[in-house]
Amino acid sequence: MKLTHLNDSGAARMVDVTAKTPTVRSATAYGEVACSPEVLTALRDGTVPKGDVLAVARIAGINAAKKVPELLPLAHTIGVHGAAVDLDLRDDHIAITATVRTADRTGVEMEALTAVSVAALAVIDMVKGVDRSAYIRRQGITAKSGGRSGDWSRELPRD
Repeated sequence: MKLTHLNDSGAARMVDVTAKTPTVRSATAYGEVACSPEVLTALRDGTVPKGDVLAVARIAGINAAKKVPELLPLAHTIGVHGAAVDLDLRDDHIAITATVRTADRTGVEMEALTAVSVAALAVIDMVKGVDRSAYIRRQGITAKSGGRSGDWSRELPRD
């Protein structure tokens, strides 16, 4: 298997996408923040001392999707034309889903995954005073569309 981010000498390189035609592309990622019932109650009641956790996490995730080339050294700078981060309170966790869209030369999988990761980190930061045991789990890309490799989806493994 040839690794695309290595040159013939084995050194890291940025893949040249100059000749590729821009196409509409989308990627969705998922992750969870496991937390105590007290945190989930405080989130539902709007009583977390630091404020509106879900709004902060949503904005943090959207902002993160736009910052990927600053964080991942071989990622291309692409136009993030759409980014949505959704947080859903479940029985024992907060489910986070991010979908990122572009019309560019390369995909947005890393943008979607980074959006979920940073949204989860924002949740942890906002609730750590209420629940120091909160943690991030089950993160991954769940779907992508567009580009040369076409559409792809999967379910993440459950405990």
